[in-house]
Parts: sequence; C-alpha cells; structure tokens
Amino acid sequence: MKVTVIRSGGFAGLSTRWEVRVDEQPDADSWLILLRNLPWDNQRPQPPQPDRYIYRIRLEPIPEARPEPKEAVIPEQSLTGGWRELVDRVRAFDPTPEQPRRTDRTGGTPNRF
Repeated sequence: MKVTVIRSGGFAGLSTRWEVRVDEQPDADSWLILLRNLPWDNQRPQPPQPDRYIYRIRLEPIPEARPEPKEAVIPEQSLTGGWRELVDRVRAFDPTPEQPRRTDRTGGTPNRF
C-alpha cells in the first residue's frame, strides 16, 4: 500500500511530492488505522486561496485488498486533524522528496515557463 502526497501552489507555484510504502513501515498497523479513519468520501469542495498550498493525497491499496485507489484534494487551510497527521507522517518518512517543479495555479505543470 502506497501513500503519495503532492503539495502544489504557494507563492512560487512549486510542486513537491512525498511517498511512503505503508506495508514497509515498522508501525504499519498505526498507519492503517489512520488511513481507515480519514473521510475519503466526504470531501467538500473549497475554492483555492491565493498563495496557499493545495495537497493532493493518494492512497494506492494492495490490489487484492481493495482495488480502487482513493484520492483527496485538500486546501492548506483545511489540512487539519487526521489529514494533517497523515501529511506530516508521510513527509517525515520520505525526507528526500521529488525536487520541486513549477506548476500553474491549477496544480498542473505548465508547458512553458
């Protein structure tokens, strides 16, 4: 099972990616409890705010267990509770994230700079 966090936006418009394989962690059970308790299907759309980050969180489960991946898009101002804990844990376990890339305001990578 893999958790990916992509943070995009902010003042510079950069995108950074962190990943962790839950099944390889010594405390995999606590990761699973956290992931099960998150409101994956109960996201309220919120408009982005200028110069704030957007977090795209993706859970890719083991195919035999649950074939459908889950994804949540959370603006920085709403990253609280379990979502904040998950992002902090993923960042702590992947100290060498993918190098930041410049993105457009929608979170995508622009064709030109």
